Amino acid sequence: MLIRSVLVAFCIGLWFSILYTLLVVLLVLAWLLDDGYRRLWSLLKEPLVRAIGIFCFFLLLGLFWAETFAEGRHKWTKYLLLLTYIPFLGLLNRQRLPWATGAAGTGFCLVLFAGLHAWLVEQQQGIPLFNMTYLTFSALLGIGSVFLCCCACMSRNRIIQILFFSLALVLLFLQFQQSARSFLLATLVTQMTVLVIYFRVSLRAVAQIAGLLVLVAIVFAYTSPVISERWAQARFDFENIRQDYYDNSIGYRLALWDVGLQGIAEKPFFGHGTGAPEQYFDQTVVYYKNGIYANLPIFQQTSHYHNDWIEIGMHLGMMGIASFMYLLWAWYRTLEQNRMSLPAIAMVSFVFFSGLTETFLIFARMPVLLLVITAIAISWQKSRL
Repeated sequence: MLIRSVLVAFCIGLWFSILYTLLVVLLVLAWLLDDGYRRLWSLLKEPLVRAIGIFCFFLLLGLFWAETFAEGRHKWTKYLLLLTYIPFLGLLNRQRLPWATGAAGTGFCLVLFAGLHAWLVEQQQGIPLFNMTYLTFSALLGIGSVFLCCCACMSRNRIIQILFFSLALVLLFLQFQQSARSFLLATLVTQMTVLVIYFRVSLRAVAQIAGLLVLVAIVFAYTSPVISERWAQARFDFENIRQDYYDNSIGYRLALWDVGLQGIAEKPFFGHGTGAPEQYFDQTVVYYKNGIYANLPIFQQTSHYHNDWIEIGMHLGMMGIASFMYLLWAWYRTLEQNRMSLPAIAMVSFVFFSGLTETFLIFARMPVLLLVITAIAISWQKSRL
C-alpha cells in the first residue's frame, strides 16, 4: 500500500513544483524499500534505461573539465531527472499499474481543467495556480493531443477513433489559445508524421493530409487573437533583426544558436564541460562579431541555448550529441520492442521537433511526463502477454 501511495502521489504531484523534489526523493526511497536495486540488472535490459544511464554518466563526467561550474543557474541538473524513469519503471507491476495509470490520468485532467479555468474565466495564459507558464501548458496540451491521436490510430473501434480524434482536436484548439509557437509547430508536425505513417499513404495523400492540417491550423489561428498577436510580433522581430537589434524573442534565439555553434566549433569533441555554457555566452558576446549581441545578457539572463542539440553540444561536444542520439533511438527501440511502433515514432518526433527551438530535455517536467507515459505503456503491454 505504501508503494502504491508513492506512485499515486508522484503521478498526481508531478505538477506541483513545491512538492516535486520531495516526491522524487520518496520515489527513490520506495524503490529501495521494494528491493528495486536487486532488479536493476533486469531493468538494464531495456534500451532506454541504458541510454539514460549513459547520458547522465557523461553529463557528470563533464564536470571534470568545466571551468565555471560554481557559477550560473545550473539548468543542466534537470537532465538528471531523466533518472526517475528507472525507479518508476521498477516499481510498476500488474497490481500497481492501474493505480499509476489512474493517477497520471487524474493529474493530467486536473491540470487541464485548471488551464481551462485560467483561459476562460481569468483570461490568463498558462496556469497561475500551478505556477505553470504558457510554454509549459502548451507543451502539455501538445503531448496530450499527440497521445490521443496515437490512441485513435491504434483503436479498431470506429466510434472510439472518432472520440479520440475529436479530443485531440479539442486539445489542439486549446493549444492555439496559448502564445507558444514552438510547441504548437512541433505538435502539428508530429501529428502529420503519425498520420502519414499510420495510413501508409502516397505522396499525393501526404500533400492532402498536410493541406488538411494547414486548413485546421488556419481556422484555429483565425479564432485565436493570441496567435495573431504572436505572428505580428514575429514580423516585428524580423524587422528589428534586419537592423541588427536582437533584443527580442526570435533575435535572442538566433544569437544563442550563433554563439552556441561557435562554441561547439571551438571544442567539438568534449565540449566546454557540464555547466560551462551559460558563462560562455555572457563572456563571448562582448567581442563576438564586433559585439552585436553584447546587450543580450541584460535583455535576458542566460540559462540555456533554446536548442537541445546546441545545449548538449556546448556541454559535452560530439560525445554528448552522440549520447543524445542514442537516447532518442533507445526511446524508440524500447516502445517498438513492445509492439508500439506508432507511439514510439510520435514520442521521438515530438521530443526532436520540440528540441529544435527549446531545450526540451530540461523543460519543466515534460520529459518526466513522457517517461511516465512510456513506463506505463510498456508495463501495460507486458501485463497483457
